[in-house]
Amino acid sequence: MAPGSALIPRLMDLSPGTEALRYCFALPAHPESVAGARELTRARLDAWKLDQDACDAAVLVVSELVTNVIVHTASTRVVCELSRFGRRLRIAVQDQGHQPCGPRLRPSSDDEHGRGLLLVDAMSSAWGSHDAGDASGRIVWAELPHGVEQLAGAERAC
Repeated sequence: MAPGSALIPRLMDLSPGTEALRYCFALPAHPESVAGARELTRARLDAWKLDQDACDAAVLVVSELVTNVIVHTASTRVVCELSRFGRRLRIAVQDQGHQPCGPRLRPSSDDEHGRGLLLVDAMSSAWGSHDAGDASGRIVWAELPHGVEQLAGAERAC
């Protein structure tokens, strides 16, 4: 793993000249943090000048992944990392404890729950999960293509 990129394994080959931007944030694993995660995601993607459709999709994916941590784990905090590699946006969310089998695409009979990963699957070009390398939880990631309105002035963070 690259320094400063604890959540996202080096799965993408970056050719010379490819701009990569990263931004991380951590929030308490409480229901009110879902709104905070949406706000932080939207603010960062707006600063990176991503197009509105990509921004809306990313905010939805972050919301679903953070909600899954809060509902399905015993975590006290959730960590989210946004990374832009060329025309791809990767979202990674880490919990502090996970179910033994990992996340599954299985809607429940309950109309209010169980559809989060189906939404992530529908919105993403790819997604998956893996145990954190230091046994500190599970990471669920999703990748979305995006257009960029303007690259100049984008900030580097994380």
